[in-house]
Amino acid sequence: MYDFIIKNVRILDGTGAPWYRGSIAVKDGRIAQIGPAAGMNEPSGEVIDGEDRYLAPGFIDIHCHSDTSLLTYPQAESRILQGITTEIGGACGLSVAPVSRDPERKQMLKDYVGDLEYTWETIGQFLERMEEKKTSTNFGTAVGHGSIRLAAMGFDARKPTDTEMKHMKALLRQALEDGAFCLSSGLIYPPGCYADTDELAELCRELVPFGAFYETHMRDEGEGVVEAVKEALEIAERSGAPLQISHHKVTRKSVWQVHCRTTIALIEQARRRGLDVKADQYPYSASATTLDSNVPLWAFEGGVDAMLARLTDPQQRRQINEEANASHIGRWGDIFIAYVGSEKNQWTVGKSIEEIAEIRGVDPADACFDLVVEERCRVGEVNFGMCEEDIEYIMKQPFVMIGSDGEAVSLDYPGQPHPRWYGTFPRIIGRYCRERKLFPLETAIFKMTGLPAGRLGLQDRGLIREGMWADMVLFDFDTITDTPDYGKPKQPCEGIRRVYVNGVLTAENGRHTGARSGQILRRGKGEK
Repeated sequence: MYDFIIKNVRILDGTGAPWYRGSIAVKDGRIAQIGPAAGMNEPSGEVIDGEDRYLAPGFIDIHCHSDTSLLTYPQAESRILQGITTEIGGACGLSVAPVSRDPERKQMLKDYVGDLEYTWETIGQFLERMEEKKTSTNFGTAVGHGSIRLAAMGFDARKPTDTEMKHMKALLRQALEDGAFCLSSGLIYPPGCYADTDELAELCRELVPFGAFYETHMRDEGEGVVEAVKEALEIAERSGAPLQISHHKVTRKSVWQVHCRTTIALIEQARRRGLDVKADQYPYSASATTLDSNVPLWAFEGGVDAMLARLTDPQQRRQINEEANASHIGRWGDIFIAYVGSEKNQWTVGKSIEEIAEIRGVDPADACFDLVVEERCRVGEVNFGMCEEDIEYIMKQPFVMIGSDGEAVSLDYPGQPHPRWYGTFPRIIGRYCRERKLFPLETAIFKMTGLPAGRLGLQDRGLIREGMWADMVLFDFDTITDTPDYGKPKQPCEGIRRVYVNGVLTAENGRHTGARSGQILRRGKGEK
């Protein structure tokens, strides 16, 4: 018997092709048959009437940070309730492996990347730990350049020695053999920011024999974004590795509606030259990161403890404040606190740095950095910096897919995180497809399924095809809405009727069923 049949649905197959009416039969977690319900050649344990709604492949989040959260929140409500069935963590150069055996460097990783137990050393061991935990989503990971650099040379702001470069290459190869999908970089974050173009190009050459790609949070996403794209393209050209530009955006008002036209033209030109360049994007005008990202990068040399010591040294603090205030003219009021670890500072959540400075009677830089010190960097921010015109221009490009840059957490997660954690994918369909009419529904679904699956080399996910794993989302196009917003982000989205992961019903009408049927994914099953 089939496990179940979903009949009377409009099938969006994930390729961008026009939808068609049909029914789908599932057996042993896979799509067994597609066709009219009357033609299904086996009886079924359950028959679900889709009531002429749309059925799409489960959404694939190619850019997230769930490697730091899934062990704590394996049901992943923030993912499942918006239709995400597969996610790739380890983004922005900050993966939870490799882990150095040196206690000091291991603590640096714990302080900066995520406060986890780190009972593993390699990507492979981490993925085995994830398999033991059992998660609701399918999960794979990148390996972070910053984490590799930290394991090999700590937070030193210098070129690697020949020995250190050999060590980094060995760590990268091990991660790729373990099944990491790509090398990610975060060139605004230490220690990755201390790397030059030569170092990155040399490491990226290691990706080519594995068929892996280079994913980059570029060195600048504001006034220097054009030069940052040029650097990323140079790394791809010199190494031969495919390039994925992470969460492409322009974050300075002074260059809105100008620089994104240039960056897109550069990418198109590179693609015409034969470079495999793509990008991903989240559909919001605010970014989110840790509050310590406002500290000048030189202050991180030596790690978090060294940075905190500089913030508490009066002379160095004055220099840090001066640099930060100069670079944040007109911006402190756009930075809002999303999370703090301590009870005493919970009152700051949802307030801007300007508001906190006024309440405390201090300079905005002091308000920011006092929180960083008091919370030992465990502070999250939401930062408004993009315009809708740029968001839409980037989103329409055929090589741009969707990535939330969020995490797998629960509906009662502490703080006030960015709504992209909970609502990214329905927002694409409801706001930008249905309301703004940027592209047909088939294109929207392709950007969230077939396109990222192709980038990741997934052969059995991302499409509605017989033999594929039955990751599927049933939704109502007329009502699908990203109800999570900046004020109340921790909500399920409206209009998603059913979410299946590997053929198991995992969400129904905005409620998680408790199922944890996700699989741990490895690029090429760990083989070259």
